[in-house]
Amino acid sequence: MSAPSPQSARRTVRTTIVLLFAAWLVDYADRLVINLALPSLGAEFGLSRGQQGLVVSAFFLAYALAQIPGGMLADRYGARRVTLWALLAWSAFTALTGFAWSFAVLLVLRFAFGAAEGVFPPASLKVLVERTPPGERMAANGWIMSSNAVAGVLTPLLAAPLIAAFGWRSAFFSTAALGIFVLVAIRMRLPAPLPCTGPTTGAAGPAASGVLRLGVVWRFSALMFGYSAIVWGFNTWVPSYLVEEHHVSLATAGTLVAVPALAAAGAIVVGGRISDRLGGHHRKVIVPGMTVAAGALLLTAFSSSLTGFAVFGTLASVAVALCYMPVLAVPLSGLAPEQVGVGSAVVVLGGQVAGMVVPPVVGALADAFSYQVAFASLVLGAVIAAVMALLTPQDAASFRTAIGASPVPALAKEHP
Repeated sequence: MSAPSPQSARRTVRTTIVLLFAAWLVDYADRLVINLALPSLGAEFGLSRGQQGLVVSAFFLAYALAQIPGGMLADRYGARRVTLWALLAWSAFTALTGFAWSFAVLLVLRFAFGAAEGVFPPASLKVLVERTPPGERMAANGWIMSSNAVAGVLTPLLAAPLIAAFGWRSAFFSTAALGIFVLVAIRMRLPAPLPCTGPTTGAAGPAASGVLRLGVVWRFSALMFGYSAIVWGFNTWVPSYLVEEHHVSLATAGTLVAVPALAAAGAIVVGGRISDRLGGHHRKVIVPGMTVAAGALLLTAFSSSLTGFAVFGTLASVAVALCYMPVLAVPLSGLAPEQVGVGSAVVVLGGQVAGMVVPPVVGALADAFSYQVAFASLVLGAVIAAVMALLTPQDAASFRTAIGASPVPALAKEHP
């Protein structure tokens, strides 16, 4: 197959970034809506903070369990196809969440929603790898993943007033409609893969299923766990903390939550560019970033003023967000294209385990002690991330050596 022109290749990269940005924006917004709805859900169904945390965890349990099967499906049936089915399924379960009538039904629906969303991350990463040159991959992924922070800005600003005006159910119906819109856009506009997106000579190393037995990939998963423990432990409970401890309205809480999310959006993009420039070497970003984050988290937890909480919380969010792309840089550069689905699923799995475990633990600590103790406990996530950054290969070449592979052949073009 002839190589595309530079203009055509750039158009493929740009279109892929825009479409995946939109998909991740909806994906993340669907998850964040539950955090804003928790106070209303707790009041309507009579739920303790621990039970509210379980509502969040039900999603992440299924999300985590679906990661590796999702990667296998993407490797076997094609990333584009799996991405489309994931969008359709999670939009349906988001809408159904708006009809929940009890705590038990809510748990079941959130579990099903998590399973539907869980197959998306490895498929999305595979779509990206197939349509971007290796040297531009982390910068492209940085733009895509900044959608998470943008969703963190827009979701509270839009959903909080919607919930206040029309009730918590309306927020789920609205985000489900957005998911269908993005589904149609990807179905119609996603370009074909580039003919060559990875190294082209040598042995590929272990088969895709063999990636599951590689300790080095699981160490990157532990690194993602540390990062995500902070993100989900903090983001899940900040709206409730602001409403309960500082007695602000839900709409005001949404505005305050948007401030650190906006700063984090820029930090994720910067982190992606740094990763490309460093060619990996994630410890140069993650160790200092998590050190700053740990200090800022402690200052946030024990700040007596709302202003202090917002300032130090924003600093912690920026420091953590800088570390996101460096977590993914080496695995996505070092895995063969046919291994990316499963390999990225293992790495992302660590983050979903954190999302499953940490929110109810933080909620339980808030019930038993205080929000201050609960937020301070998130420093452990920074410690885990920093240690794992030191115990993982620092570039693609050393990663491929660790998994017993030399440069690998590129994936053949996927047919829609």
